[in-house]
Amino acid sequence: MADANTKRRQGPKIYHTESTRKRKRKESDQKREQSCQSNEAIADNSTSEYVISVKTGDRKGAGTNANVTLVLHSSYGDSSREIHLNKFLRNDFEKGRNDCFKVTASFIGEIDMIELWRDDAGKKDEWFLECVEVRCKASNKAFVFPFLRWVKEGYRYKICHLDTSLPQDDPYKDQRLMELNDKKETYQMEVHVPGLPIQAKEIPDDERFSWDYKFDLGKLAAEVKIKGKFVETVSGDWDSLDDLGNIYKCEVFSKPTPLADDTWDTDEHFGYQRIGRINNSLITLCARIPNKLAVTDEMLKPFLEGATLEQAIAKKKLFYVDLAIVEGIPVKNGLMVCAPIALFYHNKESNLVPIAIQLKQQPADDNPVFLPSDPKYTWLAAKMWFNLADASYHESITHLGFTHMLMEGCALATHRNLSHSHPIFKLLAPHFLYLITINGLALTTLITSDGWVQNVMAIGIDGMFALIRKKLDTWRMDIDGTLPKELESRGVLLLDKTILSGYHYRDDALSLYDIIKNYVTDYVRLYYDNPATYKEDHEIQAWAQELVKPRTQGGCGLLGVPGGGSITKESDLVCILNCIIFTSSVAHAAANFAQYDEYGFPPNYPVVIKGKPPTDKTAQTEACILEALPDKSLTFDIITITKLLSSFGTNKLGDFEMKYIYDPKAEKVLQRFQKELAEQSRRVKSLEKTREFSYKWLDPEIVPNAISI
Repeated sequence: MADANTKRRQGPKIYHTESTRKRKRKESDQKREQSCQSNEAIADNSTSEYVISVKTGDRKGAGTNANVTLVLHSSYGDSSREIHLNKFLRNDFEKGRNDCFKVTASFIGEIDMIELWRDDAGKKDEWFLECVEVRCKASNKAFVFPFLRWVKEGYRYKICHLDTSLPQDDPYKDQRLMELNDKKETYQMEVHVPGLPIQAKEIPDDERFSWDYKFDLGKLAAEVKIKGKFVETVSGDWDSLDDLGNIYKCEVFSKPTPLADDTWDTDEHFGYQRIGRINNSLITLCARIPNKLAVTDEMLKPFLEGATLEQAIAKKKLFYVDLAIVEGIPVKNGLMVCAPIALFYHNKESNLVPIAIQLKQQPADDNPVFLPSDPKYTWLAAKMWFNLADASYHESITHLGFTHMLMEGCALATHRNLSHSHPIFKLLAPHFLYLITINGLALTTLITSDGWVQNVMAIGIDGMFALIRKKLDTWRMDIDGTLPKELESRGVLLLDKTILSGYHYRDDALSLYDIIKNYVTDYVRLYYDNPATYKEDHEIQAWAQELVKPRTQGGCGLLGVPGGGSITKESDLVCILNCIIFTSSVAHAAANFAQYDEYGFPPNYPVVIKGKPPTDKTAQTEACILEALPDKSLTFDIITITKLLSSFGTNKLGDFEMKYIYDPKAEKVLQRFQKELAEQSRRVKSLEKTREFSYKWLDPEIVPNAISI
């Protein structure tokens, strides 16, 4: 941190490319002409009245009792007197408040920059300043100076109008470097769990929940606990599936959709869980039957509507999910998790249905292929054991590892390498809201040796971390993090609408991916107009380098980052930005908000099963199913946390909690983005009226900007 006597800093000479110099000269000439015309209109006035609006941030400790002073500057060297911002007998600069000051100063025309500083008066002198707006009464023009910074005592900040610039164009490079060095100290990175993604060494104060958001979460958790108290007094196992259903009579719980619709045990519902619930990124087009899956034409003939396996494959009607990655992961003592592979058929009713489930990877006498024609509860047991493996994958990889944890590294790299003034920082910042804090809370409450994961899930924290490590070795941003490429790699990209119709996640996610890509592309083009612009932007290059730098060397260690750590063209930057924004909003929404619907009724999507998976086709009974379910106390724990995790707490996509974008050109791009999101929301609502299986989770109205729960 700079000491109290930090001297006023001057920016060094700026070097521009020839194209940039021409553009700057043209803009300067236009600005001078407009300013002269304005000055001529008020030539007789040597002073003018200004209204200065000062917005203090809404975060812990943001307000100040310090004395604040500013000076107005024009781009032609004119300056106002020192203006002391203070209202008599008023407590100015309180947290979350906007203060207005009417002052008189010399008229200086176009206000290009303000210089602002504070002293250390008062017990609480620290100050988070969000924005300053200066309106000139004579010219009726407003000039906006976004700060979005903690204002140090004694340092004279120089903030340009709109404060949006690439580092090579910033006239105050020393100030910019000082602030970046401070951010690197604040946002230090560390691998907390060996082999897992990098995280914040400590949670910065700026990243913590606002009071309102924290209160809402606490209120919900307390409400669930109090109103569900009757369940805690009941112990033992369930007497019947109907007995289990009675738990939802508590007013805090609404019946999960599968239970309410009495569809949770149907094959149609089981198939739909692969394409429209919480783990939608495993279903793969079957080009040939895997050698390890012991199925035959004769075995599957009753389920193919008269077609042979070869014909079903040729018509692109056959799909599979292979959970081989789950094989060999740690499991808590006395419990088991399979590594199944299942075959699915897309029938004439456009429903995806299971036609074969093999619970272990390799064929064996004690590893039969279970079929829909098997005894009812035996087939149900096979589906439940499959879903246990799928749930283990979902919570570890789809949810925690590759939205929450992976994006934390991206957030840290952004804070550490991009100035507050950088346009790409302003683009990304809204999508990191509360992410670092929610991850820190998860690793100190839910994912600990005595937390929810360890107490409730069959794999425990060791199994969860093992799955994340396995996937991290193969995950690539240019495939796994790029939706069209990821869908293409599984053969389910929407080229032919007859291929897996009803795949609502794919359809809705692709629309949002394209909308985000349009937004990012238009935004990037405002600031990067040629290859030299990328090369001269040392901040964006350092950012890209930290994304790929190995975790053992303090970087994010991401594979497949376009450009390999050096950004030289638009397509690479757009791909990276698209991945980050899409993952932080759409991908997380798809993985998170249906958790209560799926996990809230344990037989539907179990995270733990007692006993052992079936090794033959002996007829099972409802009693067998009940015996395998978690007891009443554990069921309550599952329902409570999934209810909490499925709650919404922040603004919808495109509606940002804090304003970062002030550049009028960029604001127009953002407005187009918001308009396209609104149109997509209307499309989803219209589609929902005719969908056989509802999929509301990617309606832009309920997709949050960031991973905040």
